[in-house]
Amino acid sequence: MNGQNRKNIQPGAHVQIVLKRDQRSGKLTEGVVKDLLTKSPSHPHGIKVRLEDGQVGRVKHIL
Repeated sequence: MNGQNRKNIQPGAHVQIVLKRDQRSGKLTEGVVKDLLTKSPSHPHGIKVRLEDGQVGRVKHIL
């Protein structure tokens, strides 16, 4: 499942995100969602989330 729709992601979900500094390389970071930061129902680049370890990025894959 991709991370473009907010309804597919909830706190506690295991996801892969791309951090701002990794957008050029496309390197993915894995973690567990703590907060959803995007308010709109969808976003073409992925819903922005904060992971439990404090990292912020856009969801690319929901695991």
